[in-house]
Amino acid sequence: MKSYRKELWFNIPTRRAFLNITPQVEDCLRESGIKEGLVLVNAMHITASVFINDDERGLHHDYEVFLEKLAPHEPVGDYRHNDTGEDNADAHIKRQIMGREVVVAITNGRLDFGTWEQIFYGEFDGKRRKRVLVKIIGE
Repeated sequence: MKSYRKELWFNIPTRRAFLNITPQVEDCLRESGIKEGLVLVNAMHITASVFINDDERGLHHDYEVFLEKLAPHEPVGDYRHNDTGEDNADAHIKRQIMGREVVVAITNGRLDFGTWEQIFYGEFDGKRRKRVLVKIIGE
């Protein structure tokens, strides 16, 4: 069995954003040479997420509205975590809702997606450099 590992780095200029990272993951798959197996893609930061869904602007807007209703950024004083001087408690909660990682099957050298599926990086406390791990195993 072969194994491949690569870190993707992102520095999102806004506090929150959704970025389609499918092309970068496909590049990793090509580099790996693996034709059958699994790819794990996970956010290596506790205020960011990796998830699979449709690449549709309206849906991304709906996520933003939904997440902000569930865990509004302000008032920052409403969160005990922010008593430490942080202002990102909401980002931790949003990450928990959206998830840490995804696993996708690899078949015939391609990501084996359902219709419309794409891989996204979700940033909830941006304006600094963060990484995503891509780990591929298989033959």
